Amino acid sequence: MKRAALFGTLAAFIVVSLIGAARVSAQAAKSPKTYAPPRTTWGDPDLSGTWTSDAAIGIPFQRPDQYGTRGELTDEEFAAKIKQNEQQRTRAENAVGSFRNDNAWLGKAYRQTSLLVDPPDGKLPPTTPWADSRRATRDRGTFGFGPFDGPEDFTMYDRCITRGIVGSVLPVVYGNGNRIIQAPGMIVITYEMVHDTRVIYTDGRPHLGTNIRQLLGDSRGHWEGNTLVVETTNLTDKTSIGLNGNGLRHSADMIITERFSRVDADELRYEITVNDPKTYTKPFTISLPLSSPPGFKLLPYECLEGDYAVSNALSAERAEDRALEEDLKKGIVRPRRSVTQDNVNAPRPAAGTPGSE
Repeated sequence: MKRAALFGTLAAFIVVSLIGAARVSAQAAKSPKTYAPPRTTWGDPDLSGTWTSDAAIGIPFQRPDQYGTRGELTDEEFAAKIKQNEQQRTRAENAVGSFRNDNAWLGKAYRQTSLLVDPPDGKLPPTTPWADSRRATRDRGTFGFGPFDGPEDFTMYDRCITRGIVGSVLPVVYGNGNRIIQAPGMIVITYEMVHDTRVIYTDGRPHLGTNIRQLLGDSRGHWEGNTLVVETTNLTDKTSIGLNGNGLRHSADMIITERFSRVDADELRYEITVNDPKTYTKPFTISLPLSSPPGFKLLPYECLEGDYAVSNALSAERAEDRALEEDLKKGIVRPRRSVTQDNVNAPRPAAGTPGSE
């Protein structure tokens, strides 16, 4: 766990303790269709504030098979979801340890059966042969099994560089805050974890030249009624679109289209359409709520590049190299041990398979 998690959760405990009595109980997330968002002094819809994707915790990224093409829970399923959210909040508020109060901002229940809303089955489209040929250790970094021979074998998240646009918003165990600041002709979004900041110009200027590539791309926005539509181009092929920005890397030709709509005083509806024909056989769209509970704050996330994860994983791999060599001299042939075998957050091989000892 990165050091910021411990300090962040302690600070979150203080904040939650002060506002716990005012927490909004679980409710159906249905905003009035006639809601008119406030306006900035220069006339744009006001999206500014501190928001969290904690509202989407518990909504699967891909739709479980049991729902088929059904995008919403039934009344009975929704009642169970409300109860589940209440139990999750109670556990979070009474937890003992580093992750106390994470998930405690889960104030509303939603009927969505998956964050992926298109294609209609709620599943990621198949990847292309070209994309499959790029699968590598770096896709999972310290959450995978290696081998780790250099910094390039780790994710951008492992290295405290970025989680990418999509990975910076999808809900994870902590650090799900987003701050939006508006000014004439621009909107600025800061993500809590890894503290990335994007500047989105809405003044009509063209995209950068195609020879300029950036980890968060080049974003240009415009208004369609009360919805901010943002197109991002000029990306690199070094980031991914999974949780925390992990997973198979996309191509540098990917185009992301985001839609931000304020649907209530304390809620944004956020949609992301990913179009990357080199990587996925068809575009897909993710939709999730961003909420702004009373008292919610972004906390410092002092993630140093590499922290200890990269250096420790590399040194462990070299120690395993030496141990394998020594065992071989003794006539012992064994599977390579994973550097993450004692990490409770890492995957573990099934019992009886290599590396499960």
